[in-house]
Amino acid sequence: MGRKTSMFVGGLFFLIGALLNGFAQNIGMLIVGRLLLGFGVGYCNQIAVGTMIALKFGVSGEGSFTRGEANLLLFFICAYVAAYAWSWGPLGWLVPSEICSLEVRSAGQAINVAVNMLFTFAIAQIFLNMLCHLKFGLFFFFAGFVLIMTVFIALFLPETKNVPIEEMNKVWKSHWFWTKFVPSVDTVTNNNNRRATAQS
Repeated sequence: MGRKTSMFVGGLFFLIGALLNGFAQNIGMLIVGRLLLGFGVGYCNQIAVGTMIALKFGVSGEGSFTRGEANLLLFFICAYVAAYAWSWGPLGWLVPSEICSLEVRSAGQAINVAVNMLFTFAIAQIFLNMLCHLKFGLFFFFAGFVLIMTVFIALFLPETKNVPIEEMNKVWKSHWFWTKFVPSVDTVTNNNNRRATAQS
């Protein structure tokens, strides 16, 4: 389907799920919202699995699953892995490694990893406090960011599927927005020639 389409569809599912959770009037809306979040990012099925295990085994750890319950649990685990695997999970790492030209690829990927880890750490540290203070508003908070990232993917991310890394400058140069920031191939070649002449 391409990287852009996969990320965009994942973002839409996540956004709709977050909004449903924020506006939930009953447990049914909350469950549907969590399922959509799971298809977008893959976390909802962990909640379903955790709930099933908690309801069946409780604190004591005693109990067993019927065949139907075990199959449902297996389905939720597989759906979690699949949903995350075809959406934001790998593409958050793959796309940044593809969008940079060869000259800056290592630095670009290093910045991507550093920013990813920094924000993962920050969210892990503040999530519970935010949940206590914002309550259902926390869903709207994250929905706002999901909206931003989904719109960003739709408008600003060029498709990188089947594009060689050597051609990425041309992809950026042909994009309606990024063309303002990317020098033409002739400009880069002339600058490289000037540098080579100046060094010799």
